[in-house]
Amino acid sequence: MNILRFFLIVILFYTSSALKASELDKRNNITKNLRCLVCQGQSIYDSDSEFANSLKILVDRKIDEGLTDAEIYEYFKNKYGEWILYDPKLNKNTYILWFMPLLIFLLGGAIIFKKLKKKHN
Repeated sequence: MNILRFFLIVILFYTSSALKASELDKRNNITKNLRCLVCQGQSIYDSDSEFANSLKILVDRKIDEGLTDAEIYEYFKNKYGEWILYDPKLNKNTYILWFMPLLIFLLGGAIIFKKLKKKHN
């Protein structure tokens, strides 16, 4: 009977630790994709500012409430604006953000092409 209790306790402990590990992974993924508004160059995962720590606690609460990743991102986007997300969706406010690297690449290519063309003439 004691062996059965032991195995039952081990199974319950393993299951609860596996659940906590998956919640921790979810928390880490979410906090890595949220920008710290105080540090501005770091995610809240990397930041130790008061603001980032409060957002980490808030993310934990939202996970405990059973919200999905998308619902948590939507909550933060509604509260702080699109800028808090490291991976914003393509919309009229983020066109420049998404197309600026392409424009810079094309402009640089055009400048290089023009200089090479002048050299050959």
